[in-house]
Amino acid sequence: MACLSSSNRACARVVQEKLCQLVAVSKSQLGHQQQQQQLDLLLHAPGPVASTVVNGVGGGGGVGGGGGGGGSLPLGTAGKRTFLLSSGFAYPLYGGGPAGSGTPLVTAVAHSVGGSIGIARSFYTGRGNFIQPSSVALGSARSVRVPVGAPLFERNQKCSSTANLHPCMRGYSSVHTQQPAGPIREYNIDPYILLEDELKYIFEDIRQEISRATNHQELNKIAVYYFDGQGKAFRPMVAILMAKALNYHMHNENSNIVNAQRQIAMISEMIHTASLVHDDVIDQSFARRGKPSVNVLWNHKKVTQAGDYILAVASMLLARLKQDEVTHILSQVLTDLVQGEFMQLGSKETENERFAHYFTKTYRKTASLIANSLKAVAVLSGADEQMAELSFQYGRNLGLAFQFVDDLLDFVSSSEAMGKPAAADLKLGLATAPVLFACEKFPELNPMILRRFREPGDVERAYELVHQSQGLEQTRFLARKHCIEALRLASQISESPYQKGLIVVGDFVLNRMK
Repeated sequence: MACLSSSNRACARVVQEKLCQLVAVSKSQLGHQQQQQQLDLLLHAPGPVASTVVNGVGGGGGVGGGGGGGGSLPLGTAGKRTFLLSSGFAYPLYGGGPAGSGTPLVTAVAHSVGGSIGIARSFYTGRGNFIQPSSVALGSARSVRVPVGAPLFERNQKCSSTANLHPCMRGYSSVHTQQPAGPIREYNIDPYILLEDELKYIFEDIRQEISRATNHQELNKIAVYYFDGQGKAFRPMVAILMAKALNYHMHNENSNIVNAQRQIAMISEMIHTASLVHDDVIDQSFARRGKPSVNVLWNHKKVTQAGDYILAVASMLLARLKQDEVTHILSQVLTDLVQGEFMQLGSKETENERFAHYFTKTYRKTASLIANSLKAVAVLSGADEQMAELSFQYGRNLGLAFQFVDDLLDFVSSSEAMGKPAAADLKLGLATAPVLFACEKFPELNPMILRRFREPGDVERAYELVHQSQGLEQTRFLARKHCIEALRLASQISESPYQKGLIVVGDFVLNRMK
């Protein structure tokens, strides 16, 4: 396949898809059974579990809306902390007061690698709110066992070679994956190669759109600075992958829809890059992607305007689609980005509030863009509300895991590998997941967090304490659990190369080095 021309590769891919459609009818049921068996093996592995059911938790609404529901919720305990375990993850929960009051009820955080896990569906809405569900059958909630220290997924060694992988999928390292962490090596699929034709010119097309909308040379030069093809193109890759998986699922071959979905992928990358431009001004960065950051080369006022301009061009692309629902979905991303940035500028005094603050901020700054982009391509594909929500939740879990790994890499990866300074978050005064987890063992971190690591020696001491604690392992575990949930969601889509690619993406997220 590698020696074929681009047009021949495209033809070959069409033939492959048609063959997949013929085979899928007879194999889809078996494929789903195999995927479910894999999840069942994962979730029912023998091991210790410690969970409790507290009756009568309910009645209050969550932050930002929604009334609460009563019932019995599975709770776990770890040291001094009590936590609600939801969808395999633990989250802070609000309730006990009037709807929307946001009164703290219980606080929850995944407590250790291989710790106890309870299952109950989606108490965290994924839209920045922590609420109690009013429509979930809590009676079906169950506890599952995960062996302490055991890998959550076993790699298939026959498919572990990276020789033919795209550069964005290479470079796995054991420095931050002490156990096999990826939720797939069963499929020998590289999403970047699978989508080679769709992604090949995506940065060039973005640059053309930016250049077409202005005749101001300096503005254009600043705006296209980060669209040089050196980025991972992770967000457009996932958006197109979901689009193609759903198009296959829906038997949708409309070229206009496919083109509109690719536009969504471009828009997602433009929104992401505009946020990077603004972040570099706010954080006064000096390097990104292995080169001087944009604010080093140009006046910060011009750079800020260039970031606004990128968003304006993205809005023009969005308007051309003439899809009101899609416009509404992606406009939420901009709202979340701004709110997330404001949240990052502040901090909370208590340990419990910090976790809730961190989770919500992480969703708004990172996961919202991925989740809503995937929901947008689902809507364009003609998916029903249930499938659109599945796409959203897949993107939410993947986006949260992506950011947790990013926070982890800030402590374990070199500046050269990351393309930006190591321990950058600490230097900016930010307490991410590794630090928040480390506080459990080293309470002396609490005053450092409150003063945003501003005193001499704070950054160095905090960095040292994080490495002496279980903070990195706990963060890795949290990311892994979100990838497991993303895998579960992807397994509900009809089997195809693109659906398998959605599963493989989780491996990339967990094992990336930059």
